[in-house]
Amino acid sequence: MIELLFPAPPLVSAPVRGRSERVAIRRIFCVGRNYEAHAKEMGVVVDREAPFYFTKAAEHYVPSGSTVPYPPGTSNYHYELELVVVIGAPAFRVAAGHALDGVFGYACGLDMTRRDLQFAAREQRRPWDLGKDVEQSAVLGEIVPAKEIGHPREGHIELRLNGETKQSSDLSLLIHGVPEVIAHLSGFYHLQAGDLIYTGTPEGVGPVKPGDEIAGSIAGVGTIALTIGDPL
Repeated sequence: MIELLFPAPPLVSAPVRGRSERVAIRRIFCVGRNYEAHAKEMGVVVDREAPFYFTKAAEHYVPSGSTVPYPPGTSNYHYELELVVVIGAPAFRVAAGHALDGVFGYACGLDMTRRDLQFAAREQRRPWDLGKDVEQSAVLGEIVPAKEIGHPREGHIELRLNGETKQSSDLSLLIHGVPEVIAHLSGFYHLQAGDLIYTGTPEGVGPVKPGDEIAGSIAGVGTIALTIGDPL
């Protein structure tokens, strides 16, 4: 029996639609600038050669419907609505034509971002961790098995802030589609069941303040909601 000096962190898991079993979240990968219009609003030229990534700690997972505090160290906290892929089987150096075989399901996700810190890091060519790997910033809706909805390649994706539509696009506009992202990422990591991939956000990102209510939806996948609370 292993004796621990400090308590082990709690298991992080997310609900699955129609099932009592939950998905244990292993790692969270995020694709950057995967919609051309969003890349333009961020002031950069889109890279069509290959996707690039940043990560969030699994412990930053927050279920849809939660209220999260406005985080410290920022005055420009942003929403980003995304399609999330849930890996359900090992995948390493998998070809794009077989990449979907390892997908368990999909969900709506919010990649909450300290935009001012991300921009500051970008200008100094430093990692984005302070801007992206934020506590309670990986919001996730209910996971829907692919065997029930298939593998969405198109569908309306929309985010509303206090009832006003801010993001409105279509999954068909992803620069790097789900099979291509999995094939590329699996060339660098042994993907495992429970890994999540946030696939990128469309244009229309913007700031939130305490009291704001976010509601998002992806056609055929589901919905997501989040309330911004007072600062810590």
